[in-house]
Amino acid sequence: MEMIDFNAKKGFLCDMDGVIYHGNHILPGAAEFIHWLQDTHKEYLFLTNNSGMTPRELHQKLWRMGLDVPEEHFYTSALATAAFLADQAPGCSVYALGEAGLLNALYDRGITMNDVNPDYVVIGEARAYSLDTLTKATNLVLAGAKLIGANSDTCGPTDEGIAPACRALIAPVEIATGKQAYFCGKPNPLMMRTGLRMLGCHSGEAVMIGDRMDTDVISGMESGMSTVLVLSGVSTRATLDEFAYRPSVVLDGVGDIPRLAQQG
Repeated sequence: MEMIDFNAKKGFLCDMDGVIYHGNHILPGAAEFIHWLQDTHKEYLFLTNNSGMTPRELHQKLWRMGLDVPEEHFYTSALATAAFLADQAPGCSVYALGEAGLLNALYDRGITMNDVNPDYVVIGEARAYSLDTLTKATNLVLAGAKLIGANSDTCGPTDEGIAPACRALIAPVEIATGKQAYFCGKPNPLMMRTGLRMLGCHSGEAVMIGDRMDTDVISGMESGMSTVLVLSGVSTRATLDEFAYRPSVVLDGVGDIPRLAQQG
């Protein structure tokens, strides 16, 4: 594996869950990493496949944990989904299963809610998910609505253990209708390119940091960025053997980055 000169990199795209926090607990070294980004005037953006929270809610979540990260440093799969739909079909209507983050992002892009004859069925993580809402979504897709998923994560860590995530929640609709969903979050290159554009960076100047090989590392690698896999979330060193590609660097956690930069 190559080493990365973190001091020379201009921009940092970073996953959140399993990298900065786990549930409602800050991870070791995360505060030092964020302070290093801010103190060294790096461009940084937290890219999360969590579609449930708005950038303001993510800001407040980190604030409760003692970290001050302004709202403009967050980009979610909900925002990526809304941007995709606004580009594809401006003013379209959707039947959406999701939390405030997804619904707000759609409203902000001029997309309206419609449970009769929507252009799209959009599914993110949703506590209101039930057999009734699944049945509704299935029949709307069978009637012609296109199926969109906020992200392709199958599961995610919570304080109670592992919870089914968007890919698992949308699978029943795919199976019942025979239609495949289109996913807008990582590792979709559209989300990655938007992140780089927000940072004002070329891919060669940027680093992608995450705890998942199948979303974070592959998205960074395919976008031409250096990649860091941290072992503070879902991946272990054994996980590396399951994939044909490699991250640039494997670290125990993001707290290793300022330490390596100081040694640099």
